[in-house]
Amino acid sequence: MSVRFGEFSLDRERRQLSRAGEPVPLTRKAFDFLDLLVSERPRALSKEQIRDRVWPKTAVSDSTLNSLVSELRVALGDDARAPRYIRTIHGFGFAFEAEASESVPAAAPLGSGSGATPALLTARLLWEDRLIPLSPGENVLGRDEDVSVRIDAPSVSRRHARISVVAGRPPTIEDLGSKNGTWLDGQRLQTGPAPLKDGAAVRLGKIELIFLDSKEKGSTQTVGD
Repeated sequence: MSVRFGEFSLDRERRQLSRAGEPVPLTRKAFDFLDLLVSERPRALSKEQIRDRVWPKTAVSDSTLNSLVSELRVALGDDARAPRYIRTIHGFGFAFEAEASESVPAAAPLGSGSGATPALLTARLLWEDRLIPLSPGENVLGRDEDVSVRIDAPSVSRRHARISVVAGRPPTIEDLGSKNGTWLDGQRLQTGPAPLKDGAAVRLGKIELIFLDSKEKGSTQTVGD
């Protein structure tokens, strides 16, 4: 999924910020901070909330946060005195100022020439108060920078687990040999994928997530009936 604002595009899967199609270099924490602000827009986030999300379980100073804000403003060509993207709330924190639109990859057809209507992929993960969309196909969860869903927490392995979301098939989750294990509804996963249902409780090490799939809540009537 990518988010467009102004002349910029924020590609979450590739962890890449682009301006008019050209990559804009960002450090890992700057990308995480921008992604957080964009995801929570237009809600203002306190400095404490930002620290907890960008630097979980790590003590950082105001100067470190301010340096990150400065890095983002340089990358975005933003002016603190007349911000287009990052608004400072003095004595509180920051907010994303611009209008933004999200694009979701189209679901793949169920089969060539089958005439079937592609199912709408609506899978999400709820982590604390943040909804994380899952892409069609395989979604690797972990701490590595190149995974589909990055969870930067000490108890999560670099490539911890994999969630597969394929149109026309039940979603599944599989542990990838993680150190602290992957748990589904209180049971530790062993070998092979396990089916996921809407509302399932997933735990990666100490990180708790909820799997949401809104299509399960809709009508079961087949299109064209």
